[in-house]
Amino acid sequence: MPPALLEACKLFKDYGSQRAVDGVSFAVAEGRCFGLLGPNGAGKTTTVEMLEGITPPSAGQIRFRGAPVGRDYPQEIGLMFQSTALQDFMTVREALHTFGHLYRRHADFDELVQRCALTDFLNQYVNTLSGGQRQRVLLAIALANRPALLFLDEPTTGLDPQARRRFWELVREIKAGGSTILLTTHYLEEAHALCDEVAIMDHGRIIAQGSPAALLAAHFDESILVLPPDQAPALARAELAAQETLHGLELATRAVNETLRRLLDAGADLSGLRIRTATLEDLFLELTGQELRA
Repeated sequence: MPPALLEACKLFKDYGSQRAVDGVSFAVAEGRCFGLLGPNGAGKTTTVEMLEGITPPSAGQIRFRGAPVGRDYPQEIGLMFQSTALQDFMTVREALHTFGHLYRRHADFDELVQRCALTDFLNQYVNTLSGGQRQRVLLAIALANRPALLFLDEPTTGLDPQARRRFWELVREIKAGGSTILLTTHYLEEAHALCDEVAIMDHGRIIAQGSPAALLAAHFDESILVLPPDQAPALARAELAAQETLHGLELATRAVNETLRRLLDAGADLSGLRIRTATLEDLFLELTGQELRA
């Protein structure tokens, strides 16, 4: 395991009598992508804001390269917020130069443009960009100081599937170049695709942590059968404890053949059947519940 670049050491954050973060500890290994996940109100945004130096912890310590963070820490990190305001009548070229000059260390401009695929709209005003183009510009701004640690806060929210997957490729390329990334996202597929390790938070605490594969192996040893709701009669639903989800009617089973026989005996139509393995979404819902969070 590579050495830890960033460490959260028993972080607490209180707002009056309300505790938003309750003793969170984890380490982000150098050269890895670490995902911080959790439902609304879990404390992940507050945790990340402490790690970014935006808000101070009520207690605990943040360590960077083995030492408490100091005055130079902001020069070592890159921040891509979920939403960043840019001057409307500023070109992409001007935005990159403006933000780049806020730091002592600068990325090579041409390399940055090529890495984030900005060549085709360098001279375009930022207020005329598409969602995917804007996110690539914000990523380039976050990389303007050649950061040792890159924070990506819900970077693909609102993007269409094609733009999201293009952004994933950019993140993979950045990590392959040796960068360390801390990612927050509500897209569980995104976390599975990009992260070497994830931590799931709820009620201010980390409730599960590890690689996506290890977490799934520890919590699931079942296959999941998925049927369109109208293809499984009530008898099958009752007997097999099926759950209706956004994906269809789902049945978790360790004995696929036996479950299929029981479905057929109950009169189910299996023409629309899909079989899948558990995902981070399944784990997330199992650990944090399925009730709506404000």
